[in-house]
Formats: sequence, structure tokens, C-alpha cells
Amino acid sequence: MTAREDRAQAVDAAVGERELDALLVSRLVDVRWLCGFTGSSAAVIVGPADRRFVTDFRYLTQAREQVGEGWNHEIAQKLLEQVAEGLRAPARVGFDDTDLTVKDHARLVELAPEGIELVPAGGVIADLRAIKDAGELERIRAAAALADDALTEVLARGLVGRTEREVALDLEVAMRRRGAQGASFAPIVAAAEHAALPHAEPRDVSIPADTLVVVDWGAQLDGYASDCTRTYATGQLDPEARALYDLVERAQAQALTAVRPGPSGKEVDAVARDVIEGAGHGEHFGHGLGHGVGMEVHEAPRLSRQASDDPLRAGHVVTVEPGVYVPGRVGVRIEDLVAITAEGHDVLSSLPKALQSV
Repeated sequence: MTAREDRAQAVDAAVGERELDALLVSRLVDVRWLCGFTGSSAAVIVGPADRRFVTDFRYLTQAREQVGEGWNHEIAQKLLEQVAEGLRAPARVGFDDTDLTVKDHARLVELAPEGIELVPAGGVIADLRAIKDAGELERIRAAAALADDALTEVLARGLVGRTEREVALDLEVAMRRRGAQGASFAPIVAAAEHAALPHAEPRDVSIPADTLVVVDWGAQLDGYASDCTRTYATGQLDPEARALYDLVERAQAQALTAVRPGPSGKEVDAVARDVIEGAGHGEHFGHGLGHGVGMEVHEAPRLSRQASDDPLRAGHVVTVEPGVYVPGRVGVRIEDLVAITAEGHDVLSSLPKALQSV
């Protein structure tokens, strides 16, 4: 049985558990995960008795090549109308209420045959996507390796005297040269006091000597993302900057020891947070410890104070990225990409975390 067939059967089971007859899948990333289609226009109706794939004429050939047999292929002039016309009543049809717009939902209600009940079912695909199969793990691992190689190349050209924006662009090009479809998000390169902004945008400002530089980057490869952060020195550091680096490195290491099946994302977040709060910098760590990574760079599960009490499970891929940000002075973040295994975890990021001077 192929991975796609496994996924379709898993959706069938989830549909049954929610007492639905079928599920409308309209997010393109979810469509790709389910049936392999990479085009820009598609929707899927899937359930134990129904597997419909709907796209438009532009993708007639591509859909046949990518989606293949096992699906009823339909070509639509108007996607939503085609989806609605093919619904067979009576039926309870789930839809992703976190994605379908109010306008499209109203139109679907208007077009659907009498006897069709549309039921909010957000999270069905997201929950399934959160557990990666072996093939997905290999793709994420490859994306992480590509990204690490690209940054190694860029660092060899140095940081001091180059602008943050120049380094960020260099990094993105280096990833593309190695085969990435692109960056999984716009790279962050932030030096000195600018690094105190967790999501700083690279500036046309030269990186000075004797400071810290935060580099947050990732590659999108074969449909899957990576995400990693390292913080580098550009020479001699003042005692405060060095102490903050050591603090974040310690918090990250302790959090990694807690990453395994069983604890919740909230509990793992607390491990790093306790270290940072104990050093008097709790107010300077305002974001969550991490998030899931897969086809998207931000997906389930979350590692944060607001995360659910659901346990982490083997197959989850998460970031572990504590940071300390002192406004107007300095910022440090260290992030690994981590696959949770039955025995514990596997760190997919390969670059050293001991402080390096570039």
C-alpha cells in the first residue's frame, strides 16, 4: 500500500469517527498531502464511499500524472459549483472551518442539494499531517541538510562589513542553487540591537564587529520545509552578550532532553522557560518554545504556554528555539529541528551550537 493510500484510508477513518459521510478538502497544501497534486486550483471530496478530485482545465494532464488512479477526476469551469453539484444527499459533509471563507461557505450552502448538511470539521487533516511517515521524515531531513550546507557556504564568505540584507539574499540563493524550491520563509539576519526583534527584517545596514548576529533560515525542498536558527559572534563580546548566549544555549539543551513521546508541548516549553526565568530574563522570552514543521514551516503541534495538554507523539517534527531579547541591546536565539521517535528524539539540524566567531 502506498503512502497516499494510507493517508486516504486514515482520512476515511477520521471521517467515520466524526460521524461524517465525506470531507471537503480545500486547502491546497492538504490536497497535496492527500493525493500529490501541486497545482494552484483543486478541491477533494473524500470519504469511505467517495473520492472525487476536482480541478480546472489548466491541470487536466498534470492531475492525471500526479493524482493517478483511485480518484474520480472532474474538470470544472467553477470549482465550488462543481464540488456542490456532485454531493450526494443525504449526507453529512465536513469542511475545514479554519480555511473555508464565510463567502464560500454561504455559496456552498446555496448550491448544495437538499439533504446535504455541512458540518465544521477543522483539524481533521491537520491532525493527520502532524504525524510524519518515513518518507516525509526523509524529505524534512534532506531540507534541513540542504539549508545547513547553504549557511556553511555563506558563513565562509564572512559576516562583518556585509549588510544583513546581502547575507540573507546570499543565503536564499545558496539554497536555490542546491535544489531548493525556495526558502521556507524569508531568512532573518539581524545583528547587534536589531537581533532583539524576534522577527527582524534584514536591513541595508552593515554587520559590525564584536557583536552577535542571529540567522534564522530554512529550505523548502520536495514539498517539505526546514527551520533552524543559529547565533554567531563577530569578534569579542561584552560580558552581557556572552552570558545571554550561554543562558540560551543551556535552556535549549535542557529543553531538548524533555523532547520525547509523552509530555505535552506545554510541559516541554516550561523546561526552557524555567531556566530563562530563573536567570531573571522571563520577560525577554515572549514567544513559544517551538512549533511543528512539515509541508508548512508552521503547523501542529505547538510547544508553548498556550499549547494543548495533548502528548507529543512519535512522528511529530518540532522546533526547539528558546530566545532572549533585550530591547535596544542584544538578542539570542538557538533553534534545532527535531523529529520525535519512539525512543526519544532525533535532531535534524547539524550545525554546531557552541558559540562561534565568524
